[in-house]
Amino acid sequence: MRVAPQRVVTFHYVLSDAQGQTLDDSRARDKPLEYLHGHGNIMAGLEEAMLDKAQGDELSVTLAPEQAYGVRDESLVREVGREAFPNNDLQAGMRFQTPGDDGPEIVTVLEARPDSVLIDTNHPLAGHSLTYRVTLLDIRDATRAELAKGHPLPPGTTPEEVEDKKMV
Repeated sequence: MRVAPQRVVTFHYVLSDAQGQTLDDSRARDKPLEYLHGHGNIMAGLEEAMLDKAQGDELSVTLAPEQAYGVRDESLVREVGREAFPNNDLQAGMRFQTPGDDGPEIVTVLEARPDSVLIDTNHPLAGHSLTYRVTLLDIRDATRAELAKGHPLPPGTTPEEVEDKKMV
């Protein structure tokens, strides 16, 4: 079976930056990634590179910042009141996850001042070219429930456990 839309793909990956430094390794964590092809579950460039590949295939994909977490946007660096943070012991480099307009976003503390905090809401990997070394482990047809939800579901999930939505 080959990677195609409406199929669930399971793969291991090693993510590295332009200098070759490993940033993440799913095999080291013994936790492969699973996604539903064609539903925007992973970066489009990575998904496109896997199209028509088969179980056991290995590939290397380098994504420019525009294809990965985007280019850095300096307007996303701003000063906020210190009261926005429940933690009084703030230090540069600390990261927090907060709700954003388009879903959760990561906030990085750049500088903790007496009355304010300089933060950066760019993704920590924004502006970086990234390389994924991928090994495809499994490819299967998605269940009706997975297609309805738009992502893989735990094994044994029944349609009754999933709120169905009109499939397009």
